[in-house]
Amino acid sequence: MQNTDEVWRKVEAHAPDLIQLSDRVWGMPELCYGEQRSCAEHTAMLEAKGFRVTRDVAGIPTAVMGEAGEGGPVIAILGEYDALPGLSQEAGVAEHRPVEDGGHGHGCGHNLLGAASLLAAAAVKDWLAAKGVKARVRYYGCPAEEGGAAKGFMVRAGAFDDVDVAICWHPAAFTGVNEPVSLANTRIDFTFTGRSSHAAAAPHLGRSALDAVELMNVGVNYMREHMPSDARVHYAYLDAGGIAPNVVQGRATVRYLIRARDLTELNALIGRVRKIGDGAALMTETTVATKVVSAVSNLLGNTPLERAMHDAMTRLGPPQFDEADRAFAQKIQGTLKEEDIIASYRRHGIPYQPGKTMCDLIVPLEAKGFGGVGSTDVGDVSWAVPTVQARGATYAIGTPGHSWQLTAQGKNPAAHKGLVHVAKIMASTAVSAIEDPALLAAAKADHKARTDRTPYVCPLPPDCTPPVHMSGGASE
Repeated sequence: MQNTDEVWRKVEAHAPDLIQLSDRVWGMPELCYGEQRSCAEHTAMLEAKGFRVTRDVAGIPTAVMGEAGEGGPVIAILGEYDALPGLSQEAGVAEHRPVEDGGHGHGCGHNLLGAASLLAAAAVKDWLAAKGVKARVRYYGCPAEEGGAAKGFMVRAGAFDDVDVAICWHPAAFTGVNEPVSLANTRIDFTFTGRSSHAAAAPHLGRSALDAVELMNVGVNYMREHMPSDARVHYAYLDAGGIAPNVVQGRATVRYLIRARDLTELNALIGRVRKIGDGAALMTETTVATKVVSAVSNLLGNTPLERAMHDAMTRLGPPQFDEADRAFAQKIQGTLKEEDIIASYRRHGIPYQPGKTMCDLIVPLEAKGFGGVGSTDVGDVSWAVPTVQARGATYAIGTPGHSWQLTAQGKNPAAHKGLVHVAKIMASTAVSAIEDPALLAAAKADHKARTDRTPYVCPLPPDCTPPVHMSGGASE
């Protein structure tokens, strides 16, 4: 208990610097693998706080790692800082008002995510030094969670090979231990090549790649009735073959995002989608080439770490939002539908409470959410090492993820309070893992039992490299 209080005080000492970091990153939204300025800000903060810094982790220019301490167990605290396309929005305004039309925005709160994780790591660093404890804490600045699978590439490159425990969090409407349920997914580009021709004078000589894409999409849509109910398939045109309707399109590309409950189910679904692509090529007398862009695994839970994190939350209590926070949250809720608010409760597995605008509780550990499930590249880390995630309340109940409303709340006082609150939770969990050999052993035993039953197989093909020039997308 005393050590928990001490590390909390160290969180508070570093909080002003990290709140400013969060706000700076909010103001420079960058898409996956393009986070040069955001990564530079995190790197500079690591250096200012006295961490030993490793750049270009796993050969990724926007991945960074800072380490402090010597010997003992290694505790990793994971941060992110990528934004989303099309979600530009003025801060603190409860109406849609983009800073830049069509611009990017932190509509998933990753400006908060990275800053809070670095705050927790800085506090644990100081705690280790003050106590003379043999252990190491690492902050991993991870880019491209939104569609780039950077953590998967980092795992494959061995960046977590000597890590004992990994800790992470994500901004949310409620505070609680993240239920370790997510969908494995992959992104595959299907490029069809046919033959261009004059669409009026010689249409019979053309073989339309665009027709092939459209037929593939029809085939996948017919498949939806015959796939597992929790699987998901989405697609987007990357190249529709040009803008001239009087030319038969000789080349077209569609990107498919395929999700399933686990890797076994995902691989089966991928095989079916590939067959549909082959069939579309056969029907149109075109050829099809495929390229895997990214892939992530489903999350693997860890019961001992989840209990330890929940204990830290219970000791700390819920975040302390004030009347001003609740008043602005009410304005945000005024832009939403009641179904958005109800869905937020459903996702966290707690009863709907009409009229409540901000979190004032800790979600019970036994609560089981239901509704939509997303994906995250934290999944691959969780297969490599024992991993636990928090959900930290930073915004109005009902705020949809990937929305302008979430961007609007990213610099609010409530977001800052949530940032500091969840940093205390992560720092406490790290200290518990360092101080309690039994907890560390139990976490490792739990992880081994799960991976013995189902060994980890990286979903990234060996020839797939970090797509550092990919266009933006979203994973969740």
